[in-house]
Amino acid sequence: MSNCKLIVVSAVNLRKGGTLTILNDCLSALSEMAERNQVRVVALVHDRRLADYPSIEFIELPWAKRSWAHRLWCEYMTMHGISHRLGDIDLWLSLHDTTPRVKARRQAVYCHNSYPFFHWHWHHVWLNYRIVCFALFTKLYYLINLKRNSFVVVQSQWFRKAFAKMTGFGANKTIVFPPSTSFSSPSHSDTQVSPLPHPTPFTFLYPAYPDVHKNMECLCEASRLLEQEVGVNRFQVLLTTSPTANRYSRWLHRRWGNVKSLRFCGFMSKERLNKIYCDTDCLVFPSQVETWGLPISEFAVTGRPMLLADRPYAHETAAGSRCTAFFDADDPVTLKTLMHDVIKRKTDTFQHIGQKDIEPPFVRNWEQLISQLLQQ
Repeated sequence: MSNCKLIVVSAVNLRKGGTLTILNDCLSALSEMAERNQVRVVALVHDRRLADYPSIEFIELPWAKRSWAHRLWCEYMTMHGISHRLGDIDLWLSLHDTTPRVKARRQAVYCHNSYPFFHWHWHHVWLNYRIVCFALFTKLYYLINLKRNSFVVVQSQWFRKAFAKMTGFGANKTIVFPPSTSFSSPSHSDTQVSPLPHPTPFTFLYPAYPDVHKNMECLCEASRLLEQEVGVNRFQVLLTTSPTANRYSRWLHRRWGNVKSLRFCGFMSKERLNKIYCDTDCLVFPSQVETWGLPISEFAVTGRPMLLADRPYAHETAAGSRCTAFFDADDPVTLKTLMHDVIKRKTDTFQHIGQKDIEPPFVRNWEQLISQLLQQ
């Protein structure tokens, strides 16, 4: 393997949720390339058991997550030393927003943190001060060493434009790489919306971790108002959080726990969530900001109605959907009205969102991305 290109992937901060999926997808693709003797891959991770693939060399750095001080030391000191020990590195790919100080022929960074575009309010400080800190300081750590990168990788076109405006990094060097969807609906139809066969209760779903930018309070208040209007047995709203997951979810439960239509269902595995998709009448997604919004593109294949926050990410992610309405994410009254319309099957005014071409540079899978990064 002496002629193989050496790729280093740094991902010590990825341990759960969608970011861990990114790491697994990346290493899965690189593992296949390594087994074909195309590349040699070294991965810097918190714990290799989270993403263990053959033909990948792992360096575990569990201490890097102990504090922000440890994280910064790892990014700008430890990784610098590792890059010198590894020698002739063709590509260093950072999967978690920061650009480490390393010795490599070229670098790239995957940016998937949308917090700089979250317009927070003071009550968010009490509910989750960490996210407010991320909103305040993410721009700063995006900028550190940013010009060392040959490319930045993002998930959406709206984010590419916003990132370029915020940082000054060229949009022509920012690759759009949308996340892949794993859900395929058996009820999918190219010609019409497929209603569920069961009668009541009508089921709304909001699959999200209880972070304050997810704006679950808008849906909770809309549910309270709708329950007053149509009664408690006409519909149910499923939230994929428990009442005690964190301070935000405890606050939600204290204020809206008496709304009988609300179901705090707890965290769901991917397999269970896919099953819930099949049994859901309508997706509601009021999140204030996302880089992509994967549940939107996953649920869109059912052809069933979606109620989405009127935000740039939602308009882009909903491309190809056939029954979609947008609402002001700060207006639970409008959301309540739309939910009532969906229950009554009054969706004539809902939109078919056409597919939009993504401007280059643009890739569809990890192998295409790695090839483009190595060819720069």
